[in-house]
Amino acid sequence: MIGYLEGRLRYKSPDTLLVDVNGVGYMVQVPLSTFCSLPENGSCVGLHIHTHVREDALQLYGFGTYAEKEMFLHLIAVTGVGTKLAIAILSGISPDELRRVVQNQELQRLRNIPGVGRKTAERLVLELRDRLRIRPEKPEGLLAPSGDHGVFSDACSALVNLGYRPGEAQKAIAKARESLEEAPALETLLKEALRLLA
Repeated sequence: MIGYLEGRLRYKSPDTLLVDVNGVGYMVQVPLSTFCSLPENGSCVGLHIHTHVREDALQLYGFGTYAEKEMFLHLIAVTGVGTKLAIAILSGISPDELRRVVQNQELQRLRNIPGVGRKTAERLVLELRDRLRIRPEKPEGLLAPSGDHGVFSDACSALVNLGYRPGEAQKAIAKARESLEEAPALETLLKEALRLLA
Protein backbone atom coordinates (compact mmCIF):
# COMPACT_ATOMS: atom_id res chain seq x y z
CA MET A 1 0.00 0.00 0.00
CA ILE A 2 1.33 3.45 -0.93
CA GLY A 3 1.04 5.99 1.89
CA TYR A 4 3.31 8.78 0.66
CA LEU A 5 4.85 9.80 -2.66
CA GLU A 6 7.72 12.17 -3.29
CA GLY A 7 8.87 12.89 -6.80
CA ARG A 8 8.89 15.33 -9.70
CA LEU A 9 5.60 16.85 -10.78
CA ARG A 10 5.28 16.08 -14.50
CA TYR A 11 1.69 17.17 -15.10
CA LYS A 12 -1.10 18.77 -13.12
CA SER A 13 -4.77 19.52 -13.68
CA PRO A 14 -7.39 20.57 -11.13
CA ASP A 15 -8.19 16.94 -10.28
CA THR A 16 -5.27 14.77 -11.46
CA LEU A 17 -1.48 14.84 -11.18
CA LEU A 18 1.32 12.81 -12.70
CA VAL A 19 4.19 12.37 -10.25
CA ASP A 20 7.45 10.88 -11.52
CA VAL A 21 9.14 8.78 -8.83
CA ASN A 22 12.47 7.46 -10.12
CA GLY A 23 11.16 7.07 -13.66
CA VAL A 24 7.75 5.63 -12.72
CA GLY A 25 4.76 7.92 -13.27
CA TYR A 26 1.93 7.76 -10.72
CA MET A 27 -1.49 9.19 -11.59
CA VAL A 28 -2.89 10.77 -8.44
CA GLN A 29 -6.34 12.29 -7.94
CA VAL A 30 -6.36 15.35 -5.68
CA PRO A 31 -8.85 17.83 -4.21
CA LEU A 32 -8.78 21.39 -5.51
CA SER A 33 -7.19 22.60 -2.26
CA THR A 34 -4.12 20.44 -2.91
CA PHE A 35 -3.97 21.45 -6.58
CA CYS A 36 -3.90 25.14 -5.62
CA SER A 37 -0.90 24.54 -3.32
CA LEU A 38 1.23 22.76 -5.92
CA PRO A 39 4.49 24.16 -7.30
CA GLU A 40 5.19 24.46 -11.04
CA ASN A 41 5.60 21.39 -13.28
CA GLY A 42 9.10 19.98 -12.94
CA SER A 43 9.31 20.80 -9.21
CA CYS A 44 9.69 18.27 -6.42
CA VAL A 45 6.45 17.49 -4.61
CA GLY A 46 5.42 15.26 -1.71
CA LEU A 47 1.89 13.99 -1.17
CA HIS A 48 0.15 11.99 1.54
CA ILE A 49 -1.50 9.12 -0.37
CA HIS A 50 -4.53 6.95 0.18
CA THR A 51 -4.43 3.78 -1.93
CA HIS A 52 -7.98 2.80 -2.86
CA VAL A 53 -8.33 -0.77 -4.10
CA ARG A 54 -11.42 -1.95 -5.98
CA GLU A 55 -12.08 -5.15 -7.91
CA ASP A 56 -11.36 -3.45 -11.23
CA ALA A 57 -8.97 -0.64 -10.29
CA LEU A 58 -6.26 0.63 -7.98
CA GLN A 59 -6.53 4.39 -7.48
CA LEU A 60 -4.28 6.85 -5.68
CA TYR A 61 -5.67 9.89 -3.88
CA GLY A 62 -3.17 12.55 -2.87
CA PHE A 63 -3.30 15.31 -0.26
CA GLY A 64 -1.02 18.22 0.52
CA THR A 65 -1.54 17.81 4.27
CA TYR A 66 -2.07 14.87 6.57
CA ALA A 67 -5.20 16.61 7.92
CA GLU A 68 -6.80 16.41 4.46
CA LYS A 69 -5.94 12.74 4.12
CA GLU A 70 -7.37 11.97 7.56
CA MET A 71 -10.57 13.87 6.76
CA PHE A 72 -10.85 11.99 3.45
CA LEU A 73 -10.70 8.69 5.38
CA HIS A 74 -13.43 9.92 7.73
CA LEU A 75 -15.59 10.97 4.77
CA ILE A 76 -15.38 7.70 2.82
CA ALA A 77 -16.42 5.86 6.01
CA VAL A 78 -19.77 7.71 5.92
CA THR A 79 -22.65 5.73 4.41
CA GLY A 80 -23.21 6.74 0.80
CA VAL A 81 -20.04 8.83 0.47
CA GLY A 82 -17.59 7.44 -2.08
CA THR A 83 -14.14 8.63 -3.04
CA LYS A 84 -15.42 10.98 -5.77
CA LEU A 85 -17.80 12.78 -3.42
CA ALA A 86 -15.17 12.90 -0.64
CA ILE A 87 -12.76 14.65 -3.02
CA ALA A 88 -15.53 17.06 -4.05
CA ILE A 89 -16.26 17.86 -0.39
CA LEU A 90 -12.60 18.53 0.38
CA SER A 91 -12.41 20.72 -2.73
CA GLY A 92 -15.20 22.86 -1.32
CA ILE A 93 -14.32 23.06 2.37
CA SER A 94 -11.15 22.81 4.47
CA PRO A 95 -10.80 20.08 7.12
CA ASP A 96 -10.92 22.66 9.93
CA GLU A 97 -14.05 24.30 8.57
CA LEU A 98 -15.70 20.93 7.95
CA ARG A 99 -15.00 19.96 11.54
CA ARG A 100 -16.64 23.20 12.75
CA VAL A 101 -19.61 22.87 10.36
CA VAL A 102 -20.28 19.28 11.51
CA GLN A 103 -20.05 20.21 15.19
CA ASN A 104 -22.42 23.18 14.68
CA GLN A 105 -24.74 21.07 12.45
CA GLU A 106 -24.68 23.68 9.67
CA LEU A 107 -26.56 21.61 7.10
CA GLN A 108 -26.95 24.46 4.62
CA ARG A 109 -23.19 25.02 4.44
CA LEU A 110 -22.74 21.35 3.56
CA ARG A 111 -25.53 21.49 0.98
CA ASN A 112 -23.71 24.38 -0.75
CA ILE A 113 -21.00 21.89 -1.76
CA PRO A 114 -21.71 20.41 -5.22
CA GLY A 115 -22.96 16.82 -4.94
CA VAL A 116 -24.12 17.12 -1.33
CA GLY A 117 -27.89 17.02 -0.94
CA ARG A 118 -30.06 17.21 2.17
CA LYS A 119 -29.83 13.51 3.06
CA THR A 120 -26.06 13.38 2.54
CA ALA A 121 -25.59 16.51 4.65
CA GLU A 122 -27.66 14.96 7.45
CA ARG A 123 -25.65 11.71 7.27
CA LEU A 124 -22.36 13.63 7.38
CA VAL A 125 -23.39 15.45 10.54
CA LEU A 126 -24.84 12.33 12.16
CA GLU A 127 -21.91 10.00 11.42
CA LEU A 128 -19.02 12.48 11.80
CA ARG A 129 -20.10 14.49 14.85
CA ASP A 130 -18.51 12.16 17.42
CA ARG A 131 -15.48 11.23 15.28
CA LEU A 132 -14.47 14.85 14.70
CA ARG A 133 -14.89 16.07 18.28
CA ILE A 134 -11.20 15.92 19.23
CA ARG A 135 -8.52 17.16 16.89
CA PRO A 136 -5.05 15.95 17.92
CA GLU A 137 -1.90 17.52 16.57
CA LYS A 138 -1.12 16.48 13.00
CA PRO A 139 1.88 16.93 10.76
CA GLU A 140 1.31 19.33 7.90
CA GLY A 141 3.09 20.35 4.74
CA LEU A 142 3.07 19.67 1.03
CA LEU A 143 6.73 18.70 0.80
CA ALA A 144 8.17 15.61 2.40
CA PRO A 145 7.86 15.68 6.20
CA SER A 146 11.14 15.54 8.02
CA GLY A 147 12.25 14.39 11.45
CA ASP A 148 9.55 13.84 14.03
CA HIS A 149 6.66 14.79 11.72
CA GLY A 150 7.59 12.09 9.21
CA VAL A 151 7.82 9.49 11.97
CA PHE A 152 4.50 10.70 13.44
CA SER A 153 2.75 10.41 10.05
CA ASP A 154 4.23 6.96 9.34
CA ALA A 155 3.27 5.68 12.79
CA CYS A 156 -0.33 6.92 12.40
CA SER A 157 -0.56 5.33 8.97
CA ALA A 158 0.75 2.03 10.35
CA LEU A 159 -1.85 1.98 13.14
CA VAL A 160 -4.67 2.79 10.70
CA ASN A 161 -3.47 -0.07 8.48
CA LEU A 162 -3.65 -2.34 11.53
CA GLY A 163 -7.33 -1.49 11.89
CA TYR A 164 -7.36 1.36 14.42
CA ARG A 165 -9.56 4.38 13.68
CA PRO A 166 -7.59 7.47 12.50
CA GLY A 167 -8.57 9.55 15.54
CA GLU A 168 -7.69 6.71 17.91
CA ALA A 169 -4.31 6.26 16.20
CA GLN A 170 -3.59 10.00 16.35
CA LYS A 171 -4.31 10.17 20.08
CA ALA A 172 -2.19 7.11 20.87
CA ILE A 173 0.77 8.40 18.87
CA ALA A 174 0.51 11.86 20.46
CA LYS A 175 0.51 10.32 23.96
CA ALA A 176 3.38 7.99 23.07
CA ARG A 177 5.43 10.87 21.71
CA GLU A 178 4.95 12.83 24.96
CA SER A 179 6.32 9.96 27.04
CA LEU A 180 9.37 9.32 24.83
CA GLU A 181 12.48 11.27 23.92
CA GLU A 182 12.22 14.26 21.60
CA ALA A 183 12.74 12.39 18.29
CA PRO A 184 11.91 8.70 18.79
CA ALA A 185 12.49 6.09 16.10
CA LEU A 186 9.41 4.81 14.27
CA GLU A 187 9.65 1.36 15.87
CA THR A 188 9.93 2.84 19.38
CA LEU A 189 6.96 5.15 18.80
CA LEU A 190 4.82 2.29 17.44
CA LYS A 191 5.65 -0.03 20.34
CA GLU A 192 4.73 2.63 22.89
CA ALA A 193 1.50 3.51 21.04
CA LEU A 194 0.49 -0.15 20.85
CA ARG A 195 1.20 -0.53 24.55
CA LEU A 196 -1.09 2.44 25.28
CA LEU A 197 -3.82 1.00 23.03
CA ALA A 198 -3.69 -2.44 24.69
